[in-house]
Amino acid sequence: MGDAITTTSSADRGRGVTAPVPELSWLERRHLPATVAAYILIFAVALLAAFGLAYNFHRSAHWFWSLYLPMLAMAVPIKLAAFGRMRQFRGSWRYVGMYDLLNIAWASWVGSFLFFLAFFVIENFWTNRFGTFLIDRDDSGTRLRQSVFLLDWAATIALVSACRVGARLYVEEVRAGALEKQSRVLILGAGDTGETVLREILRMPGQPYKVVGLLDDRTAQRGRTIHGVEVLGTPDDIALIREKHVIDELLIALPSPTPRDIRRVVEICEGSNLRFRLVPGVADLIDGRMHVSGIREVDIEDLLGREPVALDTDALAGALSRKRILVTGAGGSIGAEICRQVARFGPDRLILVEQAENNLFEIERELRFEFPRLHVVACVADICDRPRLRSIIAGERPVVLFHAAAHKHVPMMEFNPGEAVKNNIGGTRIIADLAAEAGVAKTVMISTDKAVNPTSVMGCTKRIAEMYVQQLSARGGGSFITVRFGNVLGSSGSVVPIFREQIARGGPVTVTHPEMVRYFMTIAEAAQLVLQAGVMGTGGEIYVLDMGEPVKIVDLARDMITLSGLRPGEDIEIVFTGLRPGEKLFEELSMEGEDVSRTTHPKIGIWRHRPEDFDRIVHGIDRLLSLSNDGDAASIRHELRNMVPEYQPNGLGE
Repeated sequence: MGDAITTTSSADRGRGVTAPVPELSWLERRHLPATVAAYILIFAVALLAAFGLAYNFHRSAHWFWSLYLPMLAMAVPIKLAAFGRMRQFRGSWRYVGMYDLLNIAWASWVGSFLFFLAFFVIENFWTNRFGTFLIDRDDSGTRLRQSVFLLDWAATIALVSACRVGARLYVEEVRAGALEKQSRVLILGAGDTGETVLREILRMPGQPYKVVGLLDDRTAQRGRTIHGVEVLGTPDDIALIREKHVIDELLIALPSPTPRDIRRVVEICEGSNLRFRLVPGVADLIDGRMHVSGIREVDIEDLLGREPVALDTDALAGALSRKRILVTGAGGSIGAEICRQVARFGPDRLILVEQAENNLFEIERELRFEFPRLHVVACVADICDRPRLRSIIAGERPVVLFHAAAHKHVPMMEFNPGEAVKNNIGGTRIIADLAAEAGVAKTVMISTDKAVNPTSVMGCTKRIAEMYVQQLSARGGGSFITVRFGNVLGSSGSVVPIFREQIARGGPVTVTHPEMVRYFMTIAEAAQLVLQAGVMGTGGEIYVLDMGEPVKIVDLARDMITLSGLRPGEDIEIVFTGLRPGEKLFEELSMEGEDVSRTTHPKIGIWRHRPEDFDRIVHGIDRLLSLSNDGDAASIRHELRNMVPEYQPNGLGE
């Protein structure tokens, strides 16, 4: 590609500063001949109209041959130069707005003025030189009417604008209407956001939406039209509107919708068979950072979403930046997100430890792509393999270690209690011992609310792991911190992806009990708070994350069915299957006897548990590991109960 042409502004000439004028793109160069030909035709018609109006379209007038054609030969090159200099050949004809129309008017004025000036100079020069008129009179001796120049300017503006607007209307109406698979939508929001989204949809060729109307909470907006689309009513009128119009989807175009706003809309429209979508923020649309292609489906996270986490970024940077960080379970949902969050702070080295090679491959590839300067070390390893872990930790010498590896599937662990003991207890002890041995400055263990008054093998094994690292920290074996939280939206094996799969298959959606409730938070929020708690802790603490309000699982199922454009109980049945092994109706975040205190972070609490006998814990773990090799489930449960008296197995998995 050749060098760009440069121009120098008057303000910059003294400083020798030049501003590059962008070259025509390949697509613009390809269309340039057709564009120039179109403008020549427009200029010819505009001048012809100007002469016709000036001479009242009189058929006997001789102006066409003696005046119009010579004047056209003069006008076309001048106008082409003016329009080209003002970059009118660059604009896409299907995108035209008020700013473009003002530019057209300005270019037309400049072109017509230069046309008049050239005519005046040439005509006067010819008259003075030869004593006759060049083109000032027609064959009948009639002088050129000066109104031609003014009429030509007006006609040029009108014709160029009409062609540009016509091209836009063709794209918006004819081509868009010809699409067979357009989704008929209502836009909720007739304010600035709704107007911007509507305008973007109308101007985008080939877009998949046909806007039927708008909705707005303000009843005064009813009956108004925006870009030719009527405000049909409020969200409460959705049932009546659907009786008159075929509607497929509802686009929520509110400036900054909260989860409460979105939930209200979904509840109003429940049973309407509508699909729901969220549009990008209006600021992103205006700035060009996001387009209509960024419109996405409303997800369950939008209904359960929480306020963004406020992080002490300075403290996190001090703890993580230019440090060696190791993450176990790096291929899991939480472990992978911890890796992503840590990578943002520029660690010296990020060591990924994961048993599942495919998961490890995916997160390693993602991190290398997103953070090309980050030194990533991927280690395939089982946390129960002490020699392998010792080699990794001693060789890499991490400063901070996040332990996210665990067996977490509750019913599965009920039928495989020995594996839960080996991984959740034995693996954690190996990690903690090696961290203390290598002098790791801080070890953060990920725990669960199921460790509180556990009814499951998984929850009980996590509680014993908490006890071990807590007492190891108390004995001066290192700084060990535990972070406990509930369910994470969208994590592998959680209820949300299971419900999505069941809905996609046409149902039924299975819920264990109509009264079952759970706490939820997003994966990103959980990972961010884990990092924050890890920075705050000095050793021995159990931090509990604020999980917000508990959610009934049956309500979650109904919401997900509704968001899919289906009707709960009609299109998709909800079936109650009964509690599974190890499950309980309500999860708790703390136990009696624990000292609850606030921290400096509003979403992080701290629980200091009563002291435990470290030797008793060690001996109990030894017995459990011995039993895990024998595969005696009853004996394992008995020993779990000895170590954690509050463990109350529900007997379903026995």
